[in-house]
Amino acid sequence: MIPAKILVVDDEVDLESLLRQRLRKKIRAKEFELIFARSGKEALQKIKSDRTIDMVLTDLSMPEMDGLTLLNKLREIDENIKAVVISAFGDLKNIRAAMNCGAFDFITKPIDFDDLIITINKTLAYVKQIRETLFRLQQAQLQLIQHEKMAVLGQLVAGLAHEMNNPLASIKGSIFLVNDAAQKLITYLQLYQEQFPNSCNEIAEYAEDINLDHIINSLPRMLVVMGGSTDRLIAISNSLRTFSRGDTESKVLANIHDGIDSTIMILQHRMKANSKSPGIRIVKEYGDIPNIKCYLGQLNQVFMNIIVNGIDACEEDNLNRSFEEIEANPNRIVVKTKLTKDKQGVVIEIQDNGTGMTEEVKSRMFEQLFTTKPVGKGTGFGLSISRRIVEEIHGGSLNCTSVLGKGTEFAIAIPIGE
Repeated sequence: MIPAKILVVDDEVDLESLLRQRLRKKIRAKEFELIFARSGKEALQKIKSDRTIDMVLTDLSMPEMDGLTLLNKLREIDENIKAVVISAFGDLKNIRAAMNCGAFDFITKPIDFDDLIITINKTLAYVKQIRETLFRLQQAQLQLIQHEKMAVLGQLVAGLAHEMNNPLASIKGSIFLVNDAAQKLITYLQLYQEQFPNSCNEIAEYAEDINLDHIINSLPRMLVVMGGSTDRLIAISNSLRTFSRGDTESKVLANIHDGIDSTIMILQHRMKANSKSPGIRIVKEYGDIPNIKCYLGQLNQVFMNIIVNGIDACEEDNLNRSFEEIEANPNRIVVKTKLTKDKQGVVIEIQDNGTGMTEEVKSRMFEQLFTTKPVGKGTGFGLSISRRIVEEIHGGSLNCTSVLGKGTEFAIAIPIGE
């Protein structure tokens, strides 16, 4: 249980010990956590540095910055933090002014502690309700934005893959025919040279000018390379179609391995070797798992988010290592699949040997808008969306274990379905 954080703002030193004494049961039960400030100025500094404060309990008459000024400043920082003011009994003018400045409620001096607890509980309940409503609204907005984004992206990628297939198939077929024709022409030319070894000077000179022997030897190899490149383009096109499957209307039986393979294929450019790194090795340890009923396009998005995070972690780990050090302890991302213990679902484990996470990052990684990446590189949506896709849409679970300096592992469990 996480205690509610209450910031108490009062310049009376004795009030702190009195509140701790009278609210000790709530504090021991971890219902309340009291934080103290001696002035409005100090209170603002604490609120700016600790955004987890739930409510403020403030006196109106204080040095440096009074309670009314604090209330006005508080609304500028966070309208969801509610304040309860403490005022002398009968000071209706200041109480009205405080309520006009956004105070949620008030209590009078001398303090009735039973009334104080009731007021605090009422305020915290309201704050919780507001935050839950705001969170649901943000999730709904995020869902709509993401759904529209993925729908448009899926249509674009699927259309692109479809358009690529026809010319690629034509090139593939042409290469086969050209290769066959080239082999026949080379054979014909070799037979001609055997039968007529003493050709005229003009033919002999031209053969030397064009380096005929080199053409005969290299042409078949060039056609093989062209065929291999075409096969790779076809594989990429198929991966794009698999990754962007338009199955958003209903769940379909799908091969999880196809989804993972398509994601890895699309991200291959991020894992290639370069002058600074020998590349990231992908290790697949696929188990014998059945097709599952799912939204494969959405699960592919989860795989994409997690593998990209793994690549980023490996790249960050490499910043302080030389090429030789990386080569001695190479980056890798391991993807394993297996059945759950009860055989009613499948588990996909994605592990990297990158930087790992601190305890603070682990505790917040699934929060919406939370990111450790620089501005422009991370949105803070990837893992929060991934958890929603896995847990809310598919009824599964998404868990993470991480050791700082060692790496991170995500475990995705998805029911097989009917």
